[in-house]
Amino acid sequence: MADTQTRKRRGGGRAGAAARRGSAVIDQMPWNPPTNTDKPTEPLDQAGIEAIHEGAMRILEEIGIEFYNEEALGIMKEAGCTINGDNVRMGRDFVMEMVAKAPSKFTITPRNPDKTIEVGGKTLLFGNVSSPPNYWDLEIGTKVAGNREMCRNLLKLTQYFNCIHFAGGYPVEPVDIHASVRHLDVLYDKLTLTDKAMHAYSLGKERVEDVMEMVRIAGGHSHEEFEATPRMYTNINSTSPLKHDHPMIDGCLRLARRGQAIVVTPFTLAGAMAPVTMAGAVAQSLAEALCAIALFQYVRPGIPCVIGTFTSNVDMKSGAPAFGTPEYMRSTQMTGQMARYYGLPMRSSGVCAANVPDGQAVWETSNSLWAAVQSGTNMVYHAAGWLEGGLIASPEKFIMDCEILQQIQRYMQPEITATGPDEIALDAIKSVGNDGHFFGIQHTQDRYTTAFYQPFLSDWKNYEGWDVAGGIWTAERAHHMFKEIVTSFEPPPIDDGIREELEDFVARRKAEGGAPTDF
Repeated sequence: MADTQTRKRRGGGRAGAAARRGSAVIDQMPWNPPTNTDKPTEPLDQAGIEAIHEGAMRILEEIGIEFYNEEALGIMKEAGCTINGDNVRMGRDFVMEMVAKAPSKFTITPRNPDKTIEVGGKTLLFGNVSSPPNYWDLEIGTKVAGNREMCRNLLKLTQYFNCIHFAGGYPVEPVDIHASVRHLDVLYDKLTLTDKAMHAYSLGKERVEDVMEMVRIAGGHSHEEFEATPRMYTNINSTSPLKHDHPMIDGCLRLARRGQAIVVTPFTLAGAMAPVTMAGAVAQSLAEALCAIALFQYVRPGIPCVIGTFTSNVDMKSGAPAFGTPEYMRSTQMTGQMARYYGLPMRSSGVCAANVPDGQAVWETSNSLWAAVQSGTNMVYHAAGWLEGGLIASPEKFIMDCEILQQIQRYMQPEITATGPDEIALDAIKSVGNDGHFFGIQHTQDRYTTAFYQPFLSDWKNYEGWDVAGGIWTAERAHHMFKEIVTSFEPPPIDDGIREELEDFVARRKAEGGAPTDF
C-alpha cells in the first residue's frame, strides 16, 4: 500500500491533457459541466403530483415488487416489510423515511480529480452511449457486432469531447472478448483511455468487485480512501413490470456498503411493460425505483442514489419501442417533478429509434435531450452515439450529438441573457443611429470572437459554397472528424506504476477465470 501511495503522489501532470486538446482536431468548448439556469417545465399541478405519488405508494403497499435476491428479502423482512415468497410490500411511511436519507447532491471523483462531477442540484451532466451490442459507421455501411477496437475508438471519443462528463457502460459490447473476462479488458481500456467518472455493471459479484478494485488502483487510493467518497457508480434497471433481479440488487448492495453511487432506472415502455397512460407508466416506474432506493438507504443511510427514468412508449402498430416522442418528453418532465418531490437527483437519456444517423436520429435525440434539460435532469445517459433504440452505437452519431450537447452548454451560459449596460448597448445603438450597421463599431469588435456559438460540425456556407467544397453531408463530415480524432488521439496521463498494477490485476483475474458465465 505504501508503494501505491507513492505512485499516487508522483502521478501528476494531468494539466497536460488540456494543453494537448488545444491542438486537437476541432476547436471545442472547454470542460465545464453546465448549470441549468432555466426553470423546469412542470406539466403536473400539485394535485397531479399527489395523484402520481399516491399511485406509486399504493403499488408498493397493495401489489408489491418481486425481489429475486435472498439477501435483499432478508434485509427487508428485518426492516418490517411484508414478504410473501419473492413479493415485497412496504408501507409508504417506511419508503419515505428511507428515501429522505438519500442526499440531494453528491460528487463522484474519478482518477483525475479535475474531472470530478457534482450530481444533483442544477448541474447537467452528459454521458456516452452505453451497452449496444452492435456498431455502425459510414465506412462499414451496415450493422455489425461490436468488437474491442470499436469500443476503444468510442472510448477515445468519450475522452476527447469536453461535453461528455462521465463514462457510462461499454460504448459498444466487444463481443470478440469472452464474457467471463470482458469487463477486465474494457475497464482497463476505460481507465487508461479516459480519466472521467467510471461505471460498473451490476452483473454478478465478480464483475462488481473487480471494477471497484480496478478503479481503486487507478486512483492510487487505499481501501479507506476509496470508500470515503464516491469514486464510481452503477446503474441498474428493474425488470418491468414490478421486478428486481438478483445480480443487479447484489451489485448495488456491494457498492452501497463501500460508499459508491447507485442509479436506479426502471425501463418502462408504456403499452407493453407499463400502462398505456403516461401517468400510470410514471407511477409504476417510481414504485420500481423507490423500493430499491429504500432498500439501499436501509443498508447504508445516506448512500448516494439517483432516481432514473426510461419511460417511453411502444409503437402500437408493431410493438417496437419508440423514443424521443412527445410522450417520452412529457414522462421525463413529469418524473423530474417527482424527483424534486422526493429530493433525489435524476437521470434520463438521450435516445432515438432511428437506425442510421439521419434526420430522424437528430430530431428524436434532440427531443429527448431537451426534455432532459426541461425536466431538471442531472445525469443524461446515452447523450451521444445511440441508434436503433440502443442496439447500435455509431461514432458519426456520437459526434453529431456532441454538437447538440455543446449548443445546450452554450445556451446555459449566463452571458447570453445578461442585461447590464454593456449588454443593453445604448451607446452602440446611438452611434449607429437610424442608418449604418453594427459590424465595424467598437462594441462589436470587442466581442465578435466570443459573441455567438461557433459550431464544429455544422456547415454554415451557402449552397454554392457547400457544393464547391464537395457537397459533404453532415454524417460524412462527422465520419471524417471521427477518423481524425482517433488517429491523433493521445490518452490522458497515467502513472507507469499504476498502469503496471492494473495490468497485473487483469492478468491475475484472467488466470483465475474472471467472472462465471452461463455459456
